[in-house]
Amino acid sequence: MAPNVSLVIVFLICTAVVSVTTGHEDGFTVELIHRDSRKSPMYNPSENHYLRVANTLRRSISRNTAGVVTNTVEAPIFNNRGEYLMKLSLGTPPFPIIAVADTGSDIIWTQCEPCIDCYKQDAPMFNPSKSTTYSKVSCSSPICSFTGDDRRSCSSTSECMYSISYGDNSHSEGDFALDTLSMDSTSGRLVAFPRTAIGCGHDNSGTFDANVSGIVGLGLGPASLVKQMGSAVAGKFSYCLTPIGSDDVKSNKLNFGSNANVSGSGAVSTPIYISDKFKSFYSLKLKAVSVGRKNIFYVRARSSILGEANIIIDSGTTLTLLPADVYQNFAETISNSINLQRTDDPNRFLNYCFATTTDDYKMPHIAMHFEGANVRLHRENVLVRVSDEVVCLAFASSQDNDISIYGNIAQINFLVGYDINNMSISFKRANCVAM
Repeated sequence: MAPNVSLVIVFLICTAVVSVTTGHEDGFTVELIHRDSRKSPMYNPSENHYLRVANTLRRSISRNTAGVVTNTVEAPIFNNRGEYLMKLSLGTPPFPIIAVADTGSDIIWTQCEPCIDCYKQDAPMFNPSKSTTYSKVSCSSPICSFTGDDRRSCSSTSECMYSISYGDNSHSEGDFALDTLSMDSTSGRLVAFPRTAIGCGHDNSGTFDANVSGIVGLGLGPASLVKQMGSAVAGKFSYCLTPIGSDDVKSNKLNFGSNANVSGSGAVSTPIYISDKFKSFYSLKLKAVSVGRKNIFYVRARSSILGEANIIIDSGTTLTLLPADVYQNFAETISNSINLQRTDDPNRFLNYCFATTTDDYKMPHIAMHFEGANVRLHRENVLVRVSDEVVCLAFASSQDNDISIYGNIAQINFLVGYDINNMSISFKRANCVAM
């Protein structure tokens, strides 16, 4: 999994039969289903909309409170993640599973039979002996290095083993192997990626949800899904997130390859930086945030954790987290700029809340100034409705001033494109419900 920050998507793994080779770029789109949507296995029909919003904020704050672990052997993340769901499959014949995917993670793993010590899982576990395309990786194979020097070992029969621990003491250990990974596209085309490196976990425990079977990494490491897709998707993926509660039957979209291009009028791009400590992060450089035309708050350029960068983009974190001084000035200026009365958050999570029963109120010009990319935020990116009478600022102070997070509310109604080959992330305003 990824740092207490990470683009995080839950995968329902399904059938697929069309093989995608790495000799050409291909494009396809899959569904992203919010974990609280009626399409989600985590959906609780007894919860109303505002309770789901409160739970989403609670998860985001829990990840922030968990903090970043700087031990490189551990993945620095609070691991009960997975704000979005998508469909995939493993093996031949394809076996349906559910897994959490994270842009800050670089290993794909699932619980496997026989399981020596596993957390409770509601769905059946993947049995590698029933897949005709499953094969273990030899310790002498270059693929074994995908797990990272600190996370691999060899069995008594010289087969590659992986071991990963998370900041909340959760862990997964097992065989590193190759098998076919498939996805069901929104066009009805089934795509398959043969010989994908996966972790087959036989010892997994911690705070994992019973509805999920493992983790799928979309980060920058060599074992991540996007990296392993290779030239078949030209190192590109993008997503478009709909407003919270806009229509929980309408799915968000995750695009790969040529479908993931973000270009044209209004598109802006910023470089991706690689942290020496956390190489899987999509780390960016945020130069300043602004409210109105004159109130500009500059952000410290460097981070001891992220190096040249100072913020991580993460679709799995709901709130945007800023250094304490920047957040305080930013929040106070917004509070003084909108004609709404301050009030308390009924859930007691957020500090800057305002009384209003309508969304028809004037907002100042608010922007995030990334290196090379000025991203203007709109009402739904800045304020979240937590009750019929209250909206709250969807920003918070980072528990660790050395690491900031660009969360998913700030990304709503933007087409956000990741280009690993050119090491850039692009933003373009869009109507994600209509896409």
